[in-house]
Amino acid sequence: MPLAVAFCPLNKQGTEVILAVAGTTNVVHIYTSSTVDGDAPVTEFTLQATLPGHENWIRSLDFIREKKEAGSDLLLASASQDKYIRLWRIHQGSPLSALSSTGLDLSVDSLMPGQKLHKVTAGSTKYCIMFEALLLGHEDWIYTARWSRSPSSNKLQLLSASADNTLAIWEADPDSGIWLTIARMGEVSREKGATTATGSIGGFWTGLWSPSGTTVITLGRTGSWRRWDYDPNEDTWKQHFAVSGHTRAVTGISWSPDGVYLLSASSDQTTRLHAEWTRGGEGSDNSWHEMARPQIHGYDLNCIGTLSNTSFVSGADEKLMRVFTEPKAVAQMLARLTDASPEAANAAPDAANIPVLGLSNKAVEVVDDSADPTAPLPAQDTVIDPSNPLTSREDAFDPATTIRASALAISHPPFEESLSRHTLWPEIEKLYGHGYELSCLATSHDGGVIASACKASSLNHAVIRLFETKTWTEVKPPLAAHSLTVTKVRFSYPDDRLLLSVGRDRQWVVFERESDEEANGAKKYKYKQIQANAKGHSRMILDCAWAPVVRLGEDGNETRLFATAGRDKSVKLWIRRAGEGEFVQAAAIPQEHPVTALDFVPEFTEDGLILLAVGTEAGRLLVVSLKVVSGEEGKGDVEIVSTLNVPAKLCLPKAVMQLAWRPRRERQKGRELAIAGEDGSLRIYRFGL
Repeated sequence: MPLAVAFCPLNKQGTEVILAVAGTTNVVHIYTSSTVDGDAPVTEFTLQATLPGHENWIRSLDFIREKKEAGSDLLLASASQDKYIRLWRIHQGSPLSALSSTGLDLSVDSLMPGQKLHKVTAGSTKYCIMFEALLLGHEDWIYTARWSRSPSSNKLQLLSASADNTLAIWEADPDSGIWLTIARMGEVSREKGATTATGSIGGFWTGLWSPSGTTVITLGRTGSWRRWDYDPNEDTWKQHFAVSGHTRAVTGISWSPDGVYLLSASSDQTTRLHAEWTRGGEGSDNSWHEMARPQIHGYDLNCIGTLSNTSFVSGADEKLMRVFTEPKAVAQMLARLTDASPEAANAAPDAANIPVLGLSNKAVEVVDDSADPTAPLPAQDTVIDPSNPLTSREDAFDPATTIRASALAISHPPFEESLSRHTLWPEIEKLYGHGYELSCLATSHDGGVIASACKASSLNHAVIRLFETKTWTEVKPPLAAHSLTVTKVRFSYPDDRLLLSVGRDRQWVVFERESDEEANGAKKYKYKQIQANAKGHSRMILDCAWAPVVRLGEDGNETRLFATAGRDKSVKLWIRRAGEGEFVQAAAIPQEHPVTALDFVPEFTEDGLILLAVGTEAGRLLVVSLKVVSGEEGKGDVEIVSTLNVPAKLCLPKAVMQLAWRPRRERQKGRELAIAGEDGSLRIYRFGL
């Protein structure tokens, strides 16, 4: 199977071409072609040579002229999973002239096995190919090798990107001709012995030159584009902040209550925090960046919800939920780079790391930059006994686990190495009870309770469990109503008095809090079922959302409204009119594709409209404007005022996984909507609504 292709014209006219092909074998196949002019010009490629030498799959090929002069030799770079780069010389003319051009002593046997010559032809022109050099220096698979010509010295330079989490720039020594590494960017994998085959978390997939040759960028396994610029004054390559993102489907999103940051969870087993870099003030220069990576997990993450501005809970392909709190280092960084206020309590830990073979983020203290790296540190909660090696940590300053004070004392968004090491949030609680993988969760608007559900195929497991966040205890008994997996749960806005659930069993269920009374200074979060609709949709229901409370008439009677989204290609609106006890269908909005995501703006517009965002399985996005008007006897009816379809070029190529309107902020222009995509993208759109 081909994995790499490179081609280059052999003559000035472009009528003779050389093509290199490699892939899931350990050889490079060389083809040549010539164009025969006539009534119907024909170009045919013919296999001319097979270049051996590599010991594993070949991932990258690239040609370049050795000199700018026409007719100079071609150089071919081949990069392989065997951790080596091989260079090949393509010379026009006889084998003797090719050997002479390399500077070899022709008085000795130059045709050694490692210097085997391969004769090729293109049209009527003869060429020869010989092995030029072997480049050693990487510790893992090499994914790309790309040529460039230095703009300052006109020297050839080769950029290589490897799974060992480094980029290397190679250049031939002018005296010896030996290819040496003149610059190395990135960092060696923090997991000693980790390789691509064993699941190393690091690694670069692609390395690219800018046209000027003064900037290099690379795409890593963690979904980040990293950038380095050459500084001629200091003769060094300096890293700059670039772009990062998820590598697999974004399965859940949640705004902080103050709207400063957006949390996202993904099947790539990470939770990420995104915020707007204010650059010291308001203006058009503001830009969105990944500011922290609170959770790096061993399971695919399925859902997430914020409990406060400094804590959140996530669920994954495991039977429990994990609760995290913001560390001081991250809080101070966000306060410096965004318009967040440093809310981390004095009791909050400095930072966190992941213990070896662990899944729980462990709180750690930040180490001063001036600390002696050779001095041992005591193990946490352990009394030091010099005679007992188990009570001391000789490797306390292991770079993989130690966080220096200067790590997040930065004036720009953090680089990838900081995101993956220094921005973790400590885990403060685990919530057990479910029998299978978590499917969804929701947090109340006051942060006092968490509702969650797991994948299920029976009544026993298709329950909703409630957990009080003050004591981290489950409210029993669980809420039983569904027979299959609950796909979404939502608390009513803003009072959390109602809880709505939908599921694969095609029904929706509404629960109501039994009492608003407080016990021992805490609210009671016990809910009871008040209504279920077993035929809410003709196919499974995938999402639901509560609209803001509507008050009609002089008495301000309360009218409740929610929406459900189904695989039956429809959005249905359900209303409980003032004075009535049950929700009834008020309207239906048909769509061309299954509807996968919904979210209401929690406030009315200046015109008194309700805005509903709708996302579909095909990636389409629309915003529906609704109005609840007084009908007969003052009862509310739903009127669809208008529909705004987002242009197809701005929509997602795959399904919309979740929608979330940003909480309203001061000086915010329009309304902002976050979209989680199955394509791995996380987008924020601004509407002038």
